[in-house]
Amino acid sequence: MSIHVIGVIGLVIAFVIGTIRPINLGTLGFVLTFLVGAFVVGETPREMYAGFPVDLFILLVGVTYLFGVADANGTVARVVEGSARLVRRRRALIPWMVFGVAAAPAMAGALGSTGVALLAPLSMRLAERCDIDRRMMGLMVIHGAAAGNFSPLNVLGALVHQAVTSRGLQLSVGALFAANLAYNLVLAAVIFLVFGGRRLLSAGTIVPASMAQRDRDTAEGQPLRVEHVCTLSSLAVVAVAALGFGLPIGFVALTAGAVLQLLFPASSAGAEKRIAWGVVILVCGIVTYIAALQRYGTVGAVGSAIATVGSPMTAALLLCAVGAVTSAFASSAAILGAIIPLASPLLLGGEVAVTGFVIALSLSATVVDAAPFSTVGALVVANARDDERTMVYRGLLAWGAVMVVTAPIVTWALFVLGRTGS
Repeated sequence: MSIHVIGVIGLVIAFVIGTIRPINLGTLGFVLTFLVGAFVVGETPREMYAGFPVDLFILLVGVTYLFGVADANGTVARVVEGSARLVRRRRALIPWMVFGVAAAPAMAGALGSTGVALLAPLSMRLAERCDIDRRMMGLMVIHGAAAGNFSPLNVLGALVHQAVTSRGLQLSVGALFAANLAYNLVLAAVIFLVFGGRRLLSAGTIVPASMAQRDRDTAEGQPLRVEHVCTLSSLAVVAVAALGFGLPIGFVALTAGAVLQLLFPASSAGAEKRIAWGVVILVCGIVTYIAALQRYGTVGAVGSAIATVGSPMTAALLLCAVGAVTSAFASSAAILGAIIPLASPLLLGGEVAVTGFVIALSLSATVVDAAPFSTVGALVVANARDDERTMVYRGLLAWGAVMVVTAPIVTWALFVLGRTGS
């Protein structure tokens, strides 16, 4: 049995066990990395450690730690209360406002994970405060960020453009951006309707009793304390450092959180306990194992085999499917960078439209980021309240599975089928 078959079977077994037994999938991911790496491939510990996503670990820990401090000292509550009073009679617009705010940094060039890291904690608290389904709000943040993914200023857009043009092919950057924006807008409309949007619309300007009571309770309010002002300033500094100067948001958030806890130890006590360690283990374990499969060449082997399929149209569909499945667990940029070269012979033959295929592949590899194993999906789950985290995780898992199945088929039908040339 080949290493590729063993690796895929291991992943399937992990998901089955994780479904029927109360064990963290990330733990199983680490175990599989060890078992397959040490006893099948013969890797050293250093080689196995190479797949651990240090950047993702720092991002998740740093962001949840900083917002743990902000939550502990009451700053998050103050921001959410103020936002709720401003929009409480326009609750149906809140998810769309979040979608737009999440899209803006990505369109301006920031990585989608940066905008989600900054927006998800406050958005999830605002959803709780305004009686909006947390799954809806989390998915609106994710797909809002995804809507800006292929802006001409965005890193992903530049990566795809370079990967295509370096092989002598032509790509319409405007068409890629417009198609991605439109597709994510349609998905946002579906999310809005599926997760309670009609209830928000039918409620009109009615304010839920719980919200009205809380507004009365906080009507007089309390002045901002020194720690609130310092925390808000720290959040602003983190945003500017990450979005404006491209500094790693995880490290910046850790630094800001540590400074705040040093300055105000009493009001921020226990902030480190609010780090979502279960989510950190889940995502890092699965990503470590997927990185091992990439190291063994499993993804490349599958892609190469598909690229030799007799029918170019069928090969294009299968490549989109591979991009969707693997990107749900791994870096979208890495998957796009790996599959586009595999598809070059297919595209140079002229039987498959270059721009159409790239659009289909790019969408297939990015809309699945709503899955809880991706960076942005994990950020949303990590920032859900403890007693709601399982619900949010399952909601994102179900939505991500739907994206994995539908995105390759729908985008292939829309942008590839029946078209030729670039």
